[in-house]
Formats: sequence, structure tokens, C-alpha cells
Amino acid sequence: MPTTPPNPMPHRPWQPQGTVYGTLLNFRREWDLWAPRMTQDPHKAAPQAPILYVKSANTFSPAGQDLLLQDGVTEVDIGATLGLVVGDDATVVGAALLCDWSVPHASYYRPPVKFRCRDGFLALPQQVTEGQVADWAALQIAVRRNGERVQTVDLRELMRDLPMLLADVGEFMTLQAGDVLMVGTDGLADGSRPRAKAGDRVEISASGFSSVSVQVGGAA
Repeated sequence: MPTTPPNPMPHRPWQPQGTVYGTLLNFRREWDLWAPRMTQDPHKAAPQAPILYVKSANTFSPAGQDLLLQDGVTEVDIGATLGLVVGDDATVVGAALLCDWSVPHASYYRPPVKFRCRDGFLALPQQVTEGQVADWAALQIAVRRNGERVQTVDLRELMRDLPMLLADVGEFMTLQAGDVLMVGTDGLADGSRPRAKAGDRVEISASGFSSVSVQVGGAA
């Protein structure tokens, strides 16, 4: 008598297996807005290399998980971006849409850890899209809040396009298998980013990619 096969294991949502790096000031609009201040203290010159920061593991929020605003935070910046997933020999094996949430803040001159590395502040998709960097050079990412389109992130507007960003990062560090390099987040015309508050649903989508959809909730 035939036996019933066991139920297959449910598919686990993707999570980064290495370190996730973000990139600052990599969109032309934001660079141009900040350019007049780049010669001021404390740096007194425009940055010559990519400006990176780390999204710690506590920020990873699997697909389908809500974002809970806590500790007096009432709204967050929506940071739609593309994350390049690194394989062996520091080559890119895929990419994923991500939402790099942050607490609104005005300065890049000090590491904004308390604004970017809060629990659940990196929304992840269900899965990675396989491919090569050339596949995404002209990618456009749609950002919707409560169904209304509030931003389009166009990767043709990067200061360093994908191959250049990878090459320039490789000049001072070696990405490891499982690492993710986010290409940056763009601003709106006034330099701000679209924001979300408790009760909002945010969706980030692009052709060929698993979307990110997050419900924002407030502390009870």
C-alpha cells in the first residue's frame, strides 16, 4: 500500500547570510543638494570614495513582518533601494528590493546608528532575483504608500552606477559571499524622503522582483 509522502518544508523567506552595507549620497539629486556643504567642517572636501554604513542583523525584517514604531518614533523615512547579493569571488549573483527604513535626521556627519539600526529597520522580500548587474542598470523602483505612488527610484540617476560602485568599494574592502551591498536611497525634489507613520502600508516594487510590502504599526 503506497505511503503518503511527508509534507514539504515551507519555503523560508530570504534573509542575508552576511553583512548588509548601505551607501550614502549615491543619487545625483541628493549629491547636488549636499555639494555646497561638502567643503565645510568637519570634512572640508567632497568624499572621494563610497560612503558606507552597516545594517546590523537586528534590523533584518523577513517578508510579511510589520514594522513597529517604538520609543517615541512617530514616522520613518522610506528608503527604497536595490541590494546586490554577493556570491563567491566577490561576484554579484542576484539582487533584492529592500526598504532601508530610517528615523528622519538631518546630518550625515556622524554615523547615524541610532537612526538606521533599530529593530526591524530593513524590510526584506520573499526571495532574491538571480542575475547580473547589467540586468538592472535602468531599473525603476516604484514606492507606494496606501496604494498611492509617492516616489520612483531610477537607477539611471546613480552617481556611481552598479559596476562603478562595486569597483570603488573593492578598492578598500573585499565583499564576502552572502554580503549585500545596497546601492543607495534617493530623495524627493526638496531633499526629504517619503515618510510613513502608524497605519500606513508601504509597497516597493519593480519589474522582475519580489515586492516588499510592510504594514507600519505603533506601540500599544
